[in-house]
Amino acid sequence: MRRESSVERHNRGRGRPGSLALDSRPLTNTMPNRLAYESSPYLLQHRNNPVDWYPWGDEAIEKARRDDKPIFLSIGYSACHWCHVMEHESFESDAIARVLNENFVAVKVDREERPDLDQIYMNAVQMLTGHGGWPMSVFLTPDLKPFYGGTYWPPRSSRGMPGFDQILAAVIDAWKNRRDQALTAADQLTAELRNVGEVAGGDAGKLSMQLIDTAVGQLRRAFDNTYGGFGQAPKFPHPMDLQLLVRVAHRSGQPGPLDMVRLTLDRMASGGIYDHLGGGFARYSVDARWLVPHFEKMLYDNALLAGAYLDAYLVTGDQNYARVLRETLNYVIRDMTDPAGGFYSTEDADSEGHEGLFYTWTPDEIEAVLGDARGATFGRVYDVSDVGNFEGRNILNLPKTLDQCAKILGRDRSDLEAELADSREKLFAAREKRVRPGRDDKIIVAWNGLMIDAMARAGAALNEPEYVITASEAASFILSRMRRDDGRLLHTSRGGVAKLDAYLDDYASLANSLVSLYEASFNERWIDEAVGLLDVVLDQFADPDGGGFFYTAADHEQLITRTKELTDSSTPSGNALAATALLRLGKLLGRTDYLEAAAQTLAAAVPLLERAPMAAGQMLLALDRHLGPAHELVLVGDVSRDDTKVAIAAVQRRFLPHAVIAIRDSQSIDASATRSARLDELFAGKHSTDGRPVLYVCQNFACQEPAVGLAAIETQLQKM
Repeated sequence: MRRESSVERHNRGRGRPGSLALDSRPLTNTMPNRLAYESSPYLLQHRNNPVDWYPWGDEAIEKARRDDKPIFLSIGYSACHWCHVMEHESFESDAIARVLNENFVAVKVDREERPDLDQIYMNAVQMLTGHGGWPMSVFLTPDLKPFYGGTYWPPRSSRGMPGFDQILAAVIDAWKNRRDQALTAADQLTAELRNVGEVAGGDAGKLSMQLIDTAVGQLRRAFDNTYGGFGQAPKFPHPMDLQLLVRVAHRSGQPGPLDMVRLTLDRMASGGIYDHLGGGFARYSVDARWLVPHFEKMLYDNALLAGAYLDAYLVTGDQNYARVLRETLNYVIRDMTDPAGGFYSTEDADSEGHEGLFYTWTPDEIEAVLGDARGATFGRVYDVSDVGNFEGRNILNLPKTLDQCAKILGRDRSDLEAELADSREKLFAAREKRVRPGRDDKIIVAWNGLMIDAMARAGAALNEPEYVITASEAASFILSRMRRDDGRLLHTSRGGVAKLDAYLDDYASLANSLVSLYEASFNERWIDEAVGLLDVVLDQFADPDGGGFFYTAADHEQLITRTKELTDSSTPSGNALAATALLRLGKLLGRTDYLEAAAQTLAAAVPLLERAPMAAGQMLLALDRHLGPAHELVLVGDVSRDDTKVAIAAVQRRFLPHAVIAIRDSQSIDASATRSARLDELFAGKHSTDGRPVLYVCQNFACQEPAVGLAAIETQLQKM
């Protein structure tokens, strides 16, 4: 329930607070502030603000306590459009900076570096205002308890919003003249935040298909039957929900769930949310028909959508899904991969001060590259006009199918397709000469885990070794360069410097991706590394009372509360990723402790799955895996033989959402590869005859008769 804050009580009692009498004289200190010593691109963007920013840390907190000042906490990220707007309007203002510097300790946080702080104080803002978002602006007592907050405020009252000057005046007045009310409000809100972190465990007996059926019912009711997706504008892709629907369709054979997936994926791939020249998806669409994106590109969105398109391709065989998948992963390799191996975080929505300028076109720009005739054809197909579809320019999109365009233009489809491919290549080359949007090149473990998973799975399914190699290099980078001296993970790295203790989703996402990397490459090193990560999860993050896992480790910096997130945000929840990894590795290794921890995590999520299943897509994917039937597929054979290679491909290129896969060479193993003793039990007693491939289909380590030879293996897989 939303509770009235001390600032709102002040506003209600005295009317709308007046603006501060802002001193317009320029500040004499124009030196960079303390953010100049940070590595985050977002923090560095603010290093020349006249605001005397501090990074989060002991220095800022001690100053607030020593000077008896409240903390103004501003949280955002580098690709956030409205974060840039608030910086330009308010944080670059000498007048506002003077008020902040004299009355507050101003702290700037990159939410991608400190998701633990973001979770806590976003919960506070949502309790105070009923909504959240970035930039997030929160006022804290010196002991870090929030007492007022919001998101973006204009510098002065406009568009029905109070001005930041009014907010500051009200907070200053409350702190000076109604301190007891502010402190009481802070104590009450902090108590509520601690209650949020205390998730009551559910009933493991309710882990049934009924929970998934309930989720499908909600998805069906929210589904847009015209344009695909769920809900209206702004429209987000919901990749985990799409993956769930693929699994439901595969399990039940009913066409309805898959129809929802196909309409959504088709519309997104033809819409402006997809980059038709360079590949990859923007964050979301501001309209219901996927035309106008919020142009920022996030690593995690592209990883999750790659997984959704891969699943749809494996089930349907639709080559268009394979094309979009390849183009998306090629974009990541080309533009978002560090030479040392990790994946970068985001690309901005803005370039040259304008949102979307890099991606949009005029007819003249296109014809200057393609010539009049080809430019006109391209414009007809990709919805380019003199009027434009976005602020006088054009977002490329495909309102009609290629078959429809060929018929309208009186062209042979194959000929038109070849011409358009050549035109896209030329326009892409021309676009590369433009000023690119800003890129946040920090490497975040959790997001890298999502992309490693997508790259590894796609590499195996599409027979694209480059994807598996890219995934392996990213994993090696993290495991070799993003660890403490004691082997524990660090959360983020930039410029070769890794820092900040890792969070639950870092460990769980990376562990899950290493299982996928093993199943794609069968390098058993990845299994040992995944076990090490999950053992830390059980030791440092587990909640022995309520089940599941806390977001921060037991030895993490002490904050005002320790959160336990079960709901997905733009990325899967750490608990859902942990449950997924524990189920997969538990089945491969026969680790009952892993399987029990996964079941307890799912049980802790039962109340959420009953109440709001659309907030927990990844947890539902884990539940679907838990319900099974789960199989262990064990294949042995001489991997240099053609029939063994075909057998491996037959396994890797099927949609087997409940299976784990293990393969060993029955002949001499490559000296550069590593065998894991942890897998010996799974392979015990399983042999090849004369190097021929042999597939063992097992369930709970009880195996059926082995399928010997390629023909028998194909038959066995068809039965599954």
